[in-house]
Amino acid sequence: MKFFHLSDLHVGLKLINRDLGEDQRFILREIVEKAAAGKPDAILIAGDIYDKSVPSAEAVEIFDDFISGLRKAVPDAEIMMISGNHDSAPRVNLFRRILNRERIHMIGIPPQREEDHVEQVTLRDEYGAVHFYLLPFVRPSMVRNVIGVKEDGSGFSYDETIHRLLDREEIDTRERNVLVSHQFYLPKGADAADVERMDSEILTIGNIDRVTADVLQRFDYAALGHIHKPMRVGSEYARYCGTPMACSVSEAGQQKGIVEVNLGRKGERSVSILPLTPLRQIRIVRGDLEEVLRQGCEDYAVVTLTDIREADALDLQDRIRSAFPNLLEIRREGLPGVDYQAEYTGEAVMDTYDLCCSFLGNPDEGERSLLEDVINTVGEELP
Repeated sequence: MKFFHLSDLHVGLKLINRDLGEDQRFILREIVEKAAAGKPDAILIAGDIYDKSVPSAEAVEIFDDFISGLRKAVPDAEIMMISGNHDSAPRVNLFRRILNRERIHMIGIPPQREEDHVEQVTLRDEYGAVHFYLLPFVRPSMVRNVIGVKEDGSGFSYDETIHRLLDREEIDTRERNVLVSHQFYLPKGADAADVERMDSEILTIGNIDRVTADVLQRFDYAALGHIHKPMRVGSEYARYCGTPMACSVSEAGQQKGIVEVNLGRKGERSVSILPLTPLRQIRIVRGDLEEVLRQGCEDYAVVTLTDIREADALDLQDRIRSAFPNLLEIRREGLPGVDYQAEYTGEAVMDTYDLCCSFLGNPDEGERSLLEDVINTVGEELP
């Protein structure tokens, strides 16, 4: 059985206030073409369909065209997708019964009651069943009614929550099983600080959303979303496929692609990458003015000038913008650039957590834990 693994489409994203609608239409059409050529049995989208919980009308139209194109390209394939932390779970969960008839499974909400389980789709081939477990993005508070609380009445951590949710499932490891999930998984013993994160990702204070990846070992493949850079999680068969196109300057130069997975009989599996080529790359261009101008292109560009003569200063911006019509930013070496994740003040910038701790005046461990939870929850609600 062959399936495609995608995630983090972030339809509706803007790059430093640049509208990426044309670029996203282009890359999604390329994915449709790859599907038409490869004829996968299933296509998995591991969360963050949209960039905003309330997407624009244009973003909805782009995604609608994409799904319509996939259905036409591979009419017999099962299309499965889950909500991510950027999505509105209830919106993704709409019209499930109707869509299921079209072999389109959009799962937005995790189990809500004790009798509920992770949504499962089973496909069959000559080697038997393949069970796909579709687990949307989960915050511990979302499934408290399902997994309960600790003896002292406190809630479980992200790590404990995901382990408890999956431990409830009767997974037959003699058969082939695939997990689709949108969380921050780490190999056991790994340090979250060592994982390179992209500027386009939402980070939690203290990395409280980390989940130990040992929970993935019961699956023949784990199709993961949330991390924007393609990476493995301790195994060739537990992967973040990354975004289909760069979503931030920090992703300049990354090769994006679709993960194609082939499952044979139990224990036989292979993974390959189908590279994707965007309409425009993100380029970081550095040099003096003349060197920079010689590298002019249609790509999205961040220009860093190493030397500026006084005579160049008058029409400098116009000349650079003429050479780079999709210019993102001009920087001068030795001067601070613009930080689009935090406001630059020229002094050390105190993050939200430290600012609140300072205001509260040396909070104790319990208060710090509560503060982390509040700040992280608000940050995720407002992507």
